[in-house]
Amino acid sequence: MDFAAVDIIKAKRDHHELTDAQIDWIVDAYTHGAVADEQMSALAMAILLNGMNTRETVRWTEAMIASGERMDFGSLDRPTVDKHSTGGVGDKITLPLVPIVAACGAAVPQLSGRGLGHTGGTLDKMEAIPGWRAHLTNEEMFAILRDVGGVICAAGTGLAPADRKLYALRDVTATVEAIPLIASSIMSKKIAEGAGGLVLDVKTGSGAFMSDPDRAKELARSMVAIGNDAGVRTRALITAMDVPLGYAVGNALEVAESVEVLAGGGPQDVIDLTLALAREMLDLAGLEADPHEAITSGRAMDVWRRMVTAQGGDPDAPLPQARHSLAITADASGYLTHLDALGVGIAAWRLGAGRARKEDNVSPGAGILLHAKSGDAITEGQKLLTMFTDDDSRFGFADDALVGAFTIGSTPDIHQLPLILERIDA
Repeated sequence: MDFAAVDIIKAKRDHHELTDAQIDWIVDAYTHGAVADEQMSALAMAILLNGMNTRETVRWTEAMIASGERMDFGSLDRPTVDKHSTGGVGDKITLPLVPIVAACGAAVPQLSGRGLGHTGGTLDKMEAIPGWRAHLTNEEMFAILRDVGGVICAAGTGLAPADRKLYALRDVTATVEAIPLIASSIMSKKIAEGAGGLVLDVKTGSGAFMSDPDRAKELARSMVAIGNDAGVRTRALITAMDVPLGYAVGNALEVAESVEVLAGGGPQDVIDLTLALAREMLDLAGLEADPHEAITSGRAMDVWRRMVTAQGGDPDAPLPQARHSLAITADASGYLTHLDALGVGIAAWRLGAGRARKEDNVSPGAGILLHAKSGDAITEGQKLLTMFTDDDSRFGFADDALVGAFTIGSTPDIHQLPLILERIDA
């Protein structure tokens, strides 16, 4: 059945529900060029302003999945489970998480993306490892999953091509924030990826895409409903992103911190969140295993090394280092009462750790190493953080982003979100 795009735009503009047939038609027609960008832009804005109900959002997701291929891991001899994070500052959790869960008996097909703006991308982090490559054929991906149990790689162009086209449009039309479109964008790729279970790490706080906790919960509930409706066992954790995760922000710096976690060390917040997500993933996979034991036994580190090697990387090679560094010191003694994730993230981005446009390159050694976290006692002159960059002219711009990002008070009273705010499984 053919429709007129303008009639579908009017329907959503006037607060009406779109039918399944209307949704199927317009997603397919836009993907194949029969609906113009300006028409889909108008519909996206109407969706942003007037929303979609659960049925519409689920159907929109199904239509985007139907625009491309769907992977099938049924031939693997272990259950498949995946994780998705909405992104944040210092969010390197995927790197230790995948080998830990794989070491516990699951297959983890982690299809990841690159960073944009102040939030880092998993592929950018992994590409700091000399020789490592993100792009694999489906055959290579399956082989690594069979042999190693976990893989981190770029999503192929065949998965949800409708989403790729629509996302680029939303990015330039101020409609990225539409929760139904965010949920369907994430879930169309994750469902098409074919894992049997999915754990969502939905960030909230200043450094998160969804800074408001209520909107983060709304997004999480929408995605969980979509996943479960599609037959993918799905649950979500709402987690804090008001302060950076760990002490390292930047690609090579975060790889080094991730390896510390796999070696049995690392920052406590990174350890705690990694293990919490691992337990959720293993539960969805139906596996009774202790993720902490996978670390202490060395099995997770073994999987990490095999994963890196399988994609051409050298796990023993020195990581890239930036050419220039500059320390920021405390101007008073007291307690670090405030450390803003957004300010730190923007500073790291300006140092070269992130990109403003998708085609920009990143500097693998650029970033920020924190020397203190909220609640720590501080002495005047003590290093609070060190900035790293390959271009020392960037220091001034990065320093501007840090104005007001940290506060030293006379008492250790801090106001920050708990690491895990809520668990949503239905």
